Amino acid sequence: MRDLINSMIADGKLQETLEIIRDEMPLAIWESFYMTVIATAAAIAIGLPLGVILVTGEKDGIMPIPTILYKGINAVINLLRSVPFLILIIMVTPITRFIVDTVVGTGASVVPLVVASFPFVARLVETSIREVDSNVIEAAVSMGATPMQIVRRVLIPESLPSLISNFTIAITTILGYSAMSAILGGGGLGKIAINYGYYRRKTLVMIVAVALIVLMVQLFQTIGSKLAAKFDKRL
Repeated sequence: MRDLINSMIADGKLQETLEIIRDEMPLAIWESFYMTVIATAAAIAIGLPLGVILVTGEKDGIMPIPTILYKGINAVINLLRSVPFLILIIMVTPITRFIVDTVVGTGASVVPLVVASFPFVARLVETSIREVDSNVIEAAVSMGATPMQIVRRVLIPESLPSLISNFTIAITTILGYSAMSAILGGGGLGKIAINYGYYRRKTLVMIVAVALIVLMVQLFQTIGSKLAAKFDKRL
């Protein structure tokens, strides 16, 4: 251990590490933040309505849809959730190339991040909405509320604290995925950790990159927890 520490802080290596941190870390932090936030927003935009459909569209739901369509949505979500992320990146390469005209870089990484995360978000949304008290829904129905009014004014508001907590889980998971995408040409802190820490054996650079990822996770978690508490009527 002492030899490892001495090798990391040797004059030449320490100076080189500091130069890498100064020159490349700021952009890498921005790329990780950009990929995570954009992918999470897109995943929520797709996953939120799908999660609502999984609850309201079942046979006894407030907005039942054809059984074959409901089972098809379930099957697609289960299938995409079952594919490991690194394999999924390769599978969606044609889609990525069609959308952004390349399969490497920060922008290209957003596409597989969205494909991998929106089924996860849909299941989280489904779980949150199923936690809503059925008596509240029955009361809205008895008052003559339409299905869409129940969704907008009952299901979403009542499950909002749980939704925010689950979206926080999603954004931290996507941040981890964004680091993994560096293995196949993605950008961000994962790229720094892999290119310098793994391939070039610059352990200190990798430690700094991992520490920054951990700090970003803590930041997202703190913000999400405070927002969930703010909208929790029980508090």
